[in-house]
Amino acid sequence: MGRAARAAARQIAAADTSVKNRALKAIAGELKSQRALLMAANALDMQAGREHGLDAALLDRLELNDARIEDMIEGLVQVADLPDPVGEIKDLRYRPSGIQVGKMRVPLGVVGIIYESRPNVTIDAASLCLKSGNATILRGGSEALRSNKAIAVCIAAGLRAAGLPETAVQVVDTRDRAAVGALITMPEYVDVIVPRGGTGLIERVSREARVPVIKHLHGVCHVYIDDRADLQKAFDIALNAKTHRYGVCNAMETLLVAEAVAVDILPRLARAYEEKGVELRGCARTQEILPSCNAAREEDWSEEYLAPILAIRVVAGMDSAIEHIVRYGSGHTEAIVTRDYSRGRRFLSEVDASSVMINASTRFADGFEYGLGAEIGISTDKIHARGPVGLEGLTSQKWIVLGDGHIRQ
Repeated sequence: MGRAARAAARQIAAADTSVKNRALKAIAGELKSQRALLMAANALDMQAGREHGLDAALLDRLELNDARIEDMIEGLVQVADLPDPVGEIKDLRYRPSGIQVGKMRVPLGVVGIIYESRPNVTIDAASLCLKSGNATILRGGSEALRSNKAIAVCIAAGLRAAGLPETAVQVVDTRDRAAVGALITMPEYVDVIVPRGGTGLIERVSREARVPVIKHLHGVCHVYIDDRADLQKAFDIALNAKTHRYGVCNAMETLLVAEAVAVDILPRLARAYEEKGVELRGCARTQEILPSCNAAREEDWSEEYLAPILAIRVVAGMDSAIEHIVRYGSGHTEAIVTRDYSRGRRFLSEVDASSVMINASTRFADGFEYGLGAEIGISTDKIHARGPVGLEGLTSQKWIVLGDGHIRQ
């Protein structure tokens, strides 16, 4: 598969934008026409998942319904409509010698993607890699193998329709965990690895990979409600950030509330969370305001629950909130709710994360919402790509020099 991907990568890198877009739209058409096939395959995966005791968060990630298939189709169309970064030349300038020097965007080559559940990632990854001129090898979780194989059939048909090699997108057709070990140790065939899944998977890939890795390890996201917040907006944001979806990396895991407004906002939020079945774990002050709240342990402040559980801490003010985020945050997504422009700007400046927000739910930390069409993953690293990784993050740059018989003196 690695050899086939390397060969396909050369063809994809040289493909015209129109050809790549034709393939993307053909894949979208296949998803539409094969909707029943996709749903039937996913139903078998869901049934097997329940029989094997997958928790609610993983089952939520695994499910393909009409809305999610439509999102996949829309994502393909959006990626087709995005500008093609390949071949873009920037910063072209003359040097004193007379040569012109600039930078050109080029594909990374072969991208290996390892992920758990979430069969929609198969389409996200394929579309972004294809549009950015990369070949890809996809190794989904064993729990989604039937769904991924059904999606792979649609992708192969779309590539054929556009005259591109089917091996430009390959799905590893095995449940053998050794496939992961092989994929991440083939630098001769794979240029970068993107792991998407639980902490155990990402830690293993980071530890054992012999190729560069684009990753985030944890999604411990915070919302801080400032004492100058609009409390209705704060209520809406804090509720959405936690309960919109639980099993996603951009869900809020810890709510920080300024002491001056805690009594006003927390009881109302607690009632709303109770209606949604969310377990609350709070600091001592939170428990005074919410007697039914469980006591938070030290480990709760750094926990990525991916479940209907929320840690709450009442803080003295913005300085304390930032100190908490610095100590316990994972560098994924942090948000402040405030009407104070200066405090919002300070939060943007002082909080170090791949996404920092003012008066918005952390759930917006997503490639689709950022206008990337889809995302290959979210990176909390600071080199090459950070935050949601879309088309540009799947390319690199090379120096180009334009001359006319120039020689160095």
